[in-house]
Amino acid sequence: MATLVLTAVGMAVGGPLGASIGAMIGRSVDSMIFAPKGRQGPRLGDLSVQTSSYGSALPRLFGTMRVAGTVVWATDLIETRQRSGGGKGKPKTTTYSYASSFAVALSARPIRAVYRIWADGKLLRGADGDWKSSVGAFRVRLGDEAQAVDPLIAADKGADAPAFRGLALAVFDQLQLADFGNRIPSLTFEVEADAGDISLLDVVQELAGTSVGGTTSSTLTGFAASGDSVRGALETLLDIHGVTLVDDGSQLRLVGDDGDALPLPGADLAAQRHDEGERADRITTEQAAASTLADAVGITFYDPARDYQTGLQQASRRGCTARADKVELPVALSASRAKELAEQLLARRWRARATAKVQLPWRWLGLRPGDRVALPGRSGQWRITERAIEQGLVTLDLVAAARTSGLAGSAAGVPADPGSALGAPDLRHGRTAIVAIDAALFDDSATDTPRYWIAAAGHEPGWRQAALAVSGDGGASWTDLGTTAPSALMGETESALPAGSATLQDGVNQLTVALLHEDMWLESTDETGLRAGNNLALVGSELLQFGDVTPLGGGRFRLSRLWRGRMGTEWAMHDHAGGEAFVLIERDSLVTVEPGRSALNSSLSLMASGVGDATAATALLAYQGRNVLPPAPVRLVATAAASGDLRLVWVRRDRAGFGWSDGADVAMSEASAQWQVDVKRDGELLRSINCGETAWTYAATWRRQDGTDHGAAFTLHVRQIGSFGQSEAALLSCQP
Repeated sequence: MATLVLTAVGMAVGGPLGASIGAMIGRSVDSMIFAPKGRQGPRLGDLSVQTSSYGSALPRLFGTMRVAGTVVWATDLIETRQRSGGGKGKPKTTTYSYASSFAVALSARPIRAVYRIWADGKLLRGADGDWKSSVGAFRVRLGDEAQAVDPLIAADKGADAPAFRGLALAVFDQLQLADFGNRIPSLTFEVEADAGDISLLDVVQELAGTSVGGTTSSTLTGFAASGDSVRGALETLLDIHGVTLVDDGSQLRLVGDDGDALPLPGADLAAQRHDEGERADRITTEQAAASTLADAVGITFYDPARDYQTGLQQASRRGCTARADKVELPVALSASRAKELAEQLLARRWRARATAKVQLPWRWLGLRPGDRVALPGRSGQWRITERAIEQGLVTLDLVAAARTSGLAGSAAGVPADPGSALGAPDLRHGRTAIVAIDAALFDDSATDTPRYWIAAAGHEPGWRQAALAVSGDGGASWTDLGTTAPSALMGETESALPAGSATLQDGVNQLTVALLHEDMWLESTDETGLRAGNNLALVGSELLQFGDVTPLGGGRFRLSRLWRGRMGTEWAMHDHAGGEAFVLIERDSLVTVEPGRSALNSSLSLMASGVGDATAATALLAYQGRNVLPPAPVRLVATAAASGDLRLVWVRRDRAGFGWSDGADVAMSEASAQWQVDVKRDGELLRSINCGETAWTYAATWRRQDGTDHGAAFTLHVRQIGSFGQSEAALLSCQP
């Protein structure tokens, strides 16, 4: 048609030359449009890419396979808006999260179960059914003919909702998309359609829809049947196993190249030539040139040992691969079995280069395509490919058949290297643990923004993150804080730790800690590392550093060479008992929370909920905003005068000066220099005064009034008064 049209157009435009050119172009177009189309069988790529196109072919799964499937129903993205914040001096923040509900058709025949699920190549669901990300609800519809409408689809479509009978479905109800860039990820599913391996004969019978004769012991671990016809779905599968499906006139039969062949007698292969008066064999043979055949055959397949990633095994003749052929096989195979099948396929192809045509008397009319025969004077077996009856003779077309051991499959196969694969680890998420930290961390200079930090981790290595929320009214209402940082190294102490000194390295005491799981690890550091702030950890409420680490096994470690009371936490250097929280302080593993000034000196409830938590992990925080409070003064010295006065002096510290890198005096971070001095005896407050310098005289007259000039010892407590509150007290014990 295009030839006629373009010839006429060319004649009108350019005369005879134009007509010639138009005809040439038309023939090219016609050859592309009307070229005969071959049968389409299954391809590996069909199973690994998720589709949603109308009319997409759905595979019929046998055994166990990993497939992507086709999205057959979906809602629009579900947007959730949440407002948080709005404390004093802070605007409210609106955050958005997205989810999607959809159904994926997995198989055009019933299945038994869905096991692992991958999202963008990462494991979303483990072999035990545990989820690695927040999914919402998930259901599997097995695909029988009595399948009911899924309630989620019914809620969306109403009375017109399809049940998708005969199709196995995976239904996601609000899959959270935050982990996937707020889009539906590419999903693949490990689907079990039949328990254990399935017989090749059973596969053929189901796809053909009829009883199939013959026998074969070949089995399949997994197979995805697809294509534009039954023959298209089976042709490659049968060829790779050395099996042929033939119609013997009464039924379909599976025939292979193994077994006994029927010998054809030489007498029946000779006949009298009446015109010449002599006898001649009724047999002719041909052999295709070696240059027309591939020197190597490669099989691509799905390797269950590599999470069903595509594998390639190749067989070659004498190591030559100048002409290679590749067969895509949508079958789950071990590498050794694939190598074995490649060797057998190459051997059959080279054996099949020899063909023959024979003529036999009528009594051989019972021979059918697929039968194997032996020819006199010629080695090996020959398989009948076609049969014709003409001029009183039975004419058979034959192809040489290669007898290959193990054609039905073997457990051991042949040695093969499956190659390495970076599979997604199947680690359980586990329960969440959470610790809130109210301390001065990471502030190189003084800040006026109150903040605290949250550390979280899981009790198992697969933990990723959890959703955080805070309540300031005892749990009556909650404010979303987003998600946790990556897993912190945390656990709890197992041994007691006596009170220590913030000015001396503790080379005597040791601390034993047990981390949440064995994949967590602690390392030693030298003096330079300690001075740089390495190995800073929270123990109870005290921040300390450790230099030496001794692994004890099972996630337990002994810590020694301790630097105590770091970052102004001398007040927390009391005797530590076992069972206190331990957190290694690392910036990337902590979430910073800025609750606003109104939250200071309040009780906060914190909650963390991950996909592995039956109930949320909780923590309580008596929040003081220690990062904006001044540290306690140091070097308290009291000197008694002859008059009875007691002169007390001290050295101030500043919350911007923990590093003290230049050795110079640190500028005052507070609005003014204010101090509170308390005189106490046995916990009773005797006197409290404020002063504006780093010294105070406890006059003799006051001492007589307070009774501190005689009797039992008393203590002096000195606190700096900062813009956000008082420091912890520095204590000095005095004798009358």
